[in-house]
Parts: sequence; structure tokens; C-alpha cells
Amino acid sequence: MKSRYDIPCNIAQSLNIIGDRWTLLIVHEILTGKTLFNEIKKSLNGISSNLLSDRLKYLEEEGLIKSELYSEHPPRYSYRLTKSGEELEHVFNALIIWGSNYLQKCYKKLIDADSGEEVVIAYYTKKTGELVENLKVIAVENQHQ
Repeated sequence: MKSRYDIPCNIAQSLNIIGDRWTLLIVHEILTGKTLFNEIKKSLNGISSNLLSDRLKYLEEEGLIKSELYSEHPPRYSYRLTKSGEELEHVFNALIIWGSNYLQKCYKKLIDADSGEEVVIAYYTKKTGELVENLKVIAVENQHQ
């Protein structure tokens, strides 16, 4: 995949990796336990085998998934998320919450498994663990130039 955004922005650079059609859905399928090519393909009605194969290779190159050979003849792989891939769960949760609030047809809700109550997203400081009520996005100097 080629980078589409040459902008010094976390969102733009993240979209260079996960912003292509089907990519987030593939990651989500692996996150939900579908680890074999055919399982993923069956769950994503409309994706071609070639496109799924390309996206899986790209996600592995980018370090979001790892593949493991489980059959040599023919070669077949299972896929699992790396730590960075697993951490996209927060992105999916945010999209589920947004969708349940704003889509006319709601397909999923994010709930507390114990109470069944819907949840909201909250932010806490890394250092103290205190709830943050006033968020601000700030620019940081690019340390890689």
C-alpha cells in the first residue's frame, strides 16, 4: 500500500496503515477470534481472496498481525494480532459507541458484561490514573527528522 497522507499528524499516519477499504474490518475479525483465511473471508461478504491476501500481508508488514503456518501442503496460515493490533480494540469500541448513538440502524452496542448497561469512553492520566475531564490535543515536535 502506498502512503496517501504526507502530513505530520497521528491520524493521517494511522490512516496510511489502517485506512484502506476492508483493513479495519479484517483486524476486527481477527480480534473477534476468526484467525483463518477462510473464516475471515466468510465473515466479510464481498471481499475478494486476492484483496484479503494483500491486506493480510500488509498488516503483517506493518506489525499489526503475525501469521503462523499450520499446514504445509497447501500452505495455510493462521493470523493473530500483535500488541499494537490488539490495542486497536479501543478504536473499534469508540466506533461501536458512536454508531449506537448516531446510526439509524444500530448493529452493536458496547455494554458492561456484568450489568448489561451501555458504557461510555473515559480518559485517565497515565501517571496518576485520575479521570480527565478537560482533554486537549497538542502538537509535539517530530523527533525523527
